[in-house]
Amino acid sequence: MSYNAKIRADAMSLNPIDDALFVKMAESLKVCQEMLRVFLRDKQLIVLENVPQSIVKNLQGRSCILDLKCRLSSGKIVHIEVQKADDDDHQRRVRYNSSLLTANIADPGAKFRDIPDVISVFISKFDVFKRGKAVYHVERIIKETGDKVYNGTQEIYINAEIDDNSDIAKLMKVFVEDSYYDDKFPAISERKRIFKTTEEGVNEMCEVIERNRAEARAEGRYEIVADMLRDGMNIDTVARIAKMTAEQVMEKEKKAAVL
Repeated sequence: MSYNAKIRADAMSLNPIDDALFVKMAESLKVCQEMLRVFLRDKQLIVLENVPQSIVKNLQGRSCILDLKCRLSSGKIVHIEVQKADDDDHQRRVRYNSSLLTANIADPGAKFRDIPDVISVFISKFDVFKRGKAVYHVERIIKETGDKVYNGTQEIYINAEIDDNSDIAKLMKVFVEDSYYDDKFPAISERKRIFKTTEEGVNEMCEVIERNRAEARAEGRYEIVADMLRDGMNIDTVARIAKMTAEQVMEKEKKAAVL
């Protein structure tokens, strides 16, 4: 399938810090393993399973989509999120995603000590804590004694703004700089090069962009439908305005009722 020049330019402008390209690159287990060996500073780390865009739900049916979830040979679960826009409370976002993931991976009836450890890695194009560090490890500390305590969760915030010449900073240059590749990270650099410079790779990203935009348009329409229903408009009127069937509107109303 051929794509117009505008969408091809959009596809070629993407970098791993962008959700769309990150998720495609994360389909490769080699990429995930190479990345996590840097982030967790463990050259022997083994990734057994990688799940891009992993959907986790709570008991009320609400869900979140993790950019990437990995299961390590150690039994630990790692989830990664990439974020370009500084437009929310990111610490609470990490807390929410981590707790939701923990609830989803815990076996019913399991002892609390048997719940897998969860590591949250938040990669941002901005400095979450505004302290000028390339990486922040957030730990739990008893205020009265200063002792560190561990409950099976870790939070790591990676700041792509800072270049301190560390391996993490070097990898972040691959994530954010358009034409930057590094032989120190061969799997990541090669995967990025494929999606940005080859015909097949660019076409794949064009397809992703078109699909994402179609989903966004549909989501916007459904939000308008939800607003009209909340305002008390009847189903037939909503269906006519939204150019949907009455059955589609009723399905939206049913889903909204459980959220």
